[in-house]
Amino acid sequence: MVRIRLARGGCKKSPFYYIVVTDSRNSRDGRFIERIGFFNPVELDIKKRLRVNLDRVRYWLSNGAQPSDRVFVLIKWSKNVY
Repeated sequence: MVRIRLARGGCKKSPFYYIVVTDSRNSRDGRFIERIGFFNPVELDIKKRLRVNLDRVRYWLSNGAQPSDRVFVLIKWSKNVY
């Protein structure tokens, strides 16, 4: 099953997350199909904190991809920000 989920980047105590489309059997930071955005929880500016390509999200959701719980909240949040 194809999932839309977060992959952790950044360094220790400074997290940075990529929003990726991946097979559910792959590891969290492993191989992915497409990178469709990022989430930086440390950033204070709301425009720089989250960036999601909503066109690609719609494409993957229409093809049956399932978002994780956190990504689902971030997608809803990004629709309100932009």
